[in-house]
Amino acid sequence: METFRERLLRWGQSRCEVVEVASLFARCPIAHKWKAPMRSLVVREALFWRMHDLGEQVLLLMEHGRILGARILLRSAIETLALLIYLNRKMKSVLDGDLSYFDFDDITKQLLMGSKNQATAIAAVNVLTVLKHADKDHPGILAMHEHLSESAHPNYDGVLYGYTNLDPEKFETTFANNWERRFGKEQEPGTAFVLAAFEHEYNVLWHQHMTDFEAWLRAHDDQLEAELRSRKTEGS
Repeated sequence: METFRERLLRWGQSRCEVVEVASLFARCPIAHKWKAPMRSLVVREALFWRMHDLGEQVLLLMEHGRILGARILLRSAIETLALLIYLNRKMKSVLDGDLSYFDFDDITKQLLMGSKNQATAIAAVNVLTVLKHADKDHPGILAMHEHLSESAHPNYDGVLYGYTNLDPEKFETTFANNWERRFGKEQEPGTAFVLAAFEHEYNVLWHQHMTDFEAWLRAHDDQLEAELRSRKTEGS
């Protein structure tokens, strides 16, 4: 079975270096005159780069026994996975008729340009929202994120359990770095799960949904053009 270390090495050799609009038009000119597919692709590839980077840093920290930092980064990796799941679910919702194309178009803008610090004019998607969506497809993700959050924050796990040892007989508290001893065994299987789930969403589901989405856009092109004209008229 491939280890997550081997998976990261393979990923590093296959990252997308460029997204070209011309190649998308050559693939399907009708579908790719609409902007949401290209945004979806850019988000997908940027999330892949982020996940690979996070995974390598988790591995580096693990190898040096820095489990607290590894857990905090794994928490961030779960949020990255959740965003890709959210993108895939919303694309599927358009195909199923549960979400309009133009609402999906707005979501792709959020995923691409959303911020919490007003660095952009678009508000970011709420992380808790995407985690709840992700948990429907990969049960346990939300609980895993909450568990890691206890380490990331200065709560009981993040402070007392991580750094103190109580001796009830002596009525004394001693201090030590307990992270590897108390949490180290969780790190490798947790990281392997997150990376494997991400690869499934990236390689399998996204490709399936994008192929179907291109066909859907071709079939609904006239309808979408009419709706777009109507929206422009109402906005003028």
